[in-house]
Amino acid sequence: MGQKLTYLALGDSYTIGEAVPQAESFPFQLADQLKEQGIDVEQPVVIAKTGWTTSELEAAIQSAALDQEFDFVTLLIGVNNQYRKESLEVYREEFRTLLNTAVQFAAQDTSRVFVIAIPDWGVTPFGVQSGRGMELIAEEIDAFNAVNKAETLLSGISYTDISADSRLAFSDPDLIASDGLHPSGKMYQDWAQKLSESVYSVLR
Repeated sequence: MGQKLTYLALGDSYTIGEAVPQAESFPFQLADQLKEQGIDVEQPVVIAKTGWTTSELEAAIQSAALDQEFDFVTLLIGVNNQYRKESLEVYREEFRTLLNTAVQFAAQDTSRVFVIAIPDWGVTPFGVQSGRGMELIAEEIDAFNAVNKAETLLSGISYTDISADSRLAFSDPDLIASDGLHPSGKMYQDWAQKLSESVYSVLR
């Protein structure tokens, strides 16, 4: 491809790569993997912050006032809605809004939007020590993912489910960052690999 493609990554701590170097976050690893496949991607534009819920991400997007469209967009959001015990109904409505926002940034092309499931933080040392209960956290994460998956597929948008893989961190400390909560660069590499297959098939 002759020109560099633009990439917008929307989300929370899982998108900025909390506790790992920026180059090891999944958006930057995704860009690198696409380059290795012959698709030149500019440095990702990231709108994400640790702790953001769906409503806070949407507010930040509006504040950023981006006036450009992007060749592709990723969206991963919802863990903080679950952590704060916000309702699934509110999450569904706000996630739907974010999906529409992502499609707008992708020049109204739903094939260029890619949603990633929420990982299960309950299996991490932080989660185990939180007192919330691994099984309950897993059930709640599954419920939020059921919502975002349903809304994503209803909109004809690509969905990458990494929730089961995230639970491997319970038995593999190499998949957890030094803070005992967030994914390591190794886990993000796996996410990026799964995503790159879907993104490449659209952008090639």
